[in-house]
Amino acid sequence: MSVGTTNPVVTIFGSARPLPGSPGYELAYHLGKALASRGFAVCNGGYAGTMEAAAKGAREAGGHTIGVTCDLFTRIVNPWIVEEVRTPRLTERIIKLADLGSAFVILPGGTGTLLELAFVLEMVNKRFSIEKPVILQGPFWQPVLRPLEEEMRQEGLEDVARFLSTSTSPQKTADLLHERVRPPWRHR
Repeated sequence: MSVGTTNPVVTIFGSARPLPGSPGYELAYHLGKALASRGFAVCNGGYAGTMEAAAKGAREAGGHTIGVTCDLFTRIVNPWIVEEVRTPRLTERIIKLADLGSAFVILPGGTGTLLELAFVLEMVNKRFSIEKPVILQGPFWQPVLRPLEEEMRQEGLEDVARFLSTSTSPQKTADLLHERVRPPWRHR
């Protein structure tokens, strides 16, 4: 499902704190670029930090970007967002970000990113979005998720756990999503 694009949308969750030139910003920039190069639209919260970086990378690669913003924040939408979707409250913002994504990539972040990750995982766990892959970019979230993955396996939820994976680079993430979501119009 998407708003102003026919391409599948990858929703990226991450921190608003990384500054241009920082490792977190560069990681998000290369992720956005790799995803757009594989034919994906990039969706995120639309503000600064990793949101800006991923949108910048996607736009520079010719991709479509969607920023889901919230009326409660006084922040300015970053200039790389093509399409803004405004929501009145944080809960609606998280739901819209999840609804728009055909897949999710989770970057390092704080409590906001943890909230988004938990919401997406619960949607998968309850089988509301079972077909949507969740990729953790790098090892940051592994200490949190390792016990959850084990619990899913013990409860016989291997089919849910298989939608959760880790990637070590933006290019590997884009390749993995290309295999799983399979945009049919572009093969690079």
